[in-house]
Amino acid sequence: MGGGPAGLYFAILAKRLDPDQIVTVFERGPEGTTYGWGVVFWDGLLEDLERTDPETARQVRDRAFRWSDLTVRVDAAPPIREGGHGYSMRRQTLLNILIARARALGVELVFGRGVEDVSELADSDLVVASDGVNSGLRQRRADHFGTRVLRGRNMYIWLGTSKVFDSFTFPFVQTREGLIWAHAYGFDSENSTFIVETSPETWRGLGFEGLPPDDTMRLLEEIFGASLDGHGLRPQAGTEDITPWLKFQTVTNRNWHHGNLALMGDAAHTTHFTIGSGTRLALEDAIGLATQLREKPEIPAALSAYGKQRSADLIEAQRTARNSAHWFENAPRYIRHGTPELAQLMSRRRSSFLRRMPPGVYLRLIQAGRRAPVLTDLARRVVFGWRSLNRGWRRNR
Repeated sequence: MGGGPAGLYFAILAKRLDPDQIVTVFERGPEGTTYGWGVVFWDGLLEDLERTDPETARQVRDRAFRWSDLTVRVDAAPPIREGGHGYSMRRQTLLNILIARARALGVELVFGRGVEDVSELADSDLVVASDGVNSGLRQRRADHFGTRVLRGRNMYIWLGTSKVFDSFTFPFVQTREGLIWAHAYGFDSENSTFIVETSPETWRGLGFEGLPPDDTMRLLEEIFGASLDGHGLRPQAGTEDITPWLKFQTVTNRNWHHGNLALMGDAAHTTHFTIGSGTRLALEDAIGLATQLREKPEIPAALSAYGKQRSADLIEAQRTARNSAHWFENAPRYIRHGTPELAQLMSRRRSSFLRRMPPGVYLRLIQAGRRAPVLTDLARRVVFGWRSLNRGWRRNR
């Protein structure tokens, strides 16, 4: 249920596991339409695809857009570039690859049909709910799954632009109403994703509340003019009347299956977009369930093992995603230290230590460790000591 990357890739792996079994993907929307712009991934995902379906891996690798480095710029100050690389791809391109591969293997694809309840598929051996963050199949059994949905604080909006960013770029702009910034990366030779994020106070102060989409695009183009170089911004398809500002929803589930119904992808979990792992984790769910079905042909045993394994696998990703989201929710705390220092702090935003200590202290520990690597252990001791002191201060406050 759901024709996103997770559902499609699981269908591919399930069909490869047993070509004689009937595998059907139901997708509520029509074929060729999707929400969002580009998806990002790294070498690890390509290695996972190569291991589980080399043909899909080859096509994804051949059509991926490779970006280099991470760039941080604050207003008109010289930008800072840090080394690294990653990949991105238009979401529809990824879906087209998976759709074609699924069809070639004999998977049945049914577009334009949603399934409201698992009872509609009573003759199925296994039903996989990969129907997104607002999964209807999950919501009908939320008590059993132990679903928790937490909303983040910041406002954000997914946009596209014809400006091609060849590095993963973070432009920060100080306005009279507060700080606003973007997460920008190219996904093909002509387009980029441009995610704008800010605090709710700055969002209201700049007048975005109730502002129509066209006016919103023009205001954002003005704010980020130095980064866009004259290129425009455009919202997702289907947003002509409503400007789709969102607050991120972190979804967790205590249980990942109920009877023969399993959760996968955003229906099972979400991790904040600032760590860029949503697509990878969704595809790893598909790989995880297919692996358990190969090793444990009895479906109840396979589903139980799948839920336990993926829950354990996600602990670190969910922790770092919380830390990353917290960093951006407190971006004004870090920006006053200057662009080079901001880049250093942002590159370490997944750390649990950073959110518990003054940024200046953290920066001095970084610098001390660079000057004398032997101080690394001392820095670690100071960090752990600060955590204990901080806990005691909050307890006695």
